[in-house]
Amino acid sequence: MNSPENDKLLEWAEQVAMRLARDGVPPIAGRILGWLMVCDPPEQSAGQISAAIGASRASLTMNLRVLTGMGFLTWRTRPGDRTMYYRMADDAWQAVVRQQVAGIASFLDITRRGLDLVGPDDERAARVRQAHATFAWMAEVFEQAPPPGKEES
Repeated sequence: MNSPENDKLLEWAEQVAMRLARDGVPPIAGRILGWLMVCDPPEQSAGQISAAIGASRASLTMNLRVLTGMGFLTWRTRPGDRTMYYRMADDAWQAVVRQQVAGIASFLDITRRGLDLVGPDDERAARVRQAHATFAWMAEVFEQAPPPGKEES
């Protein structure tokens, strides 16, 4: 059932999807995330999500698995009901960003090995040094940043 409020929520979920699509997130996954951020109740079955965002069950199922694997979603069943209900994981965004920061640190190891491989004076090293410097800067910024909600005074 569409209502003006629901239409506004779905439009917002679409904005989430389009923004995340710039980072390579499939639009269906972005719509799922956007919807689960604002839906009521916060736990939704695949059927409810599918009906809300207009996604096929096959596409929805695949994207729910991906989002669960990435740490964005959790699911549960209810006694006497085989339906799985999905919701945003507690601190989902923090967990995903932490995974990305860990990826930055692992890329630093790769760029160090690349510098060892080509040698510090080889002209190819300039390209590797640029990547290394950028990822080292990002790792330092994240390491020194206060946790979300704990802004410095």
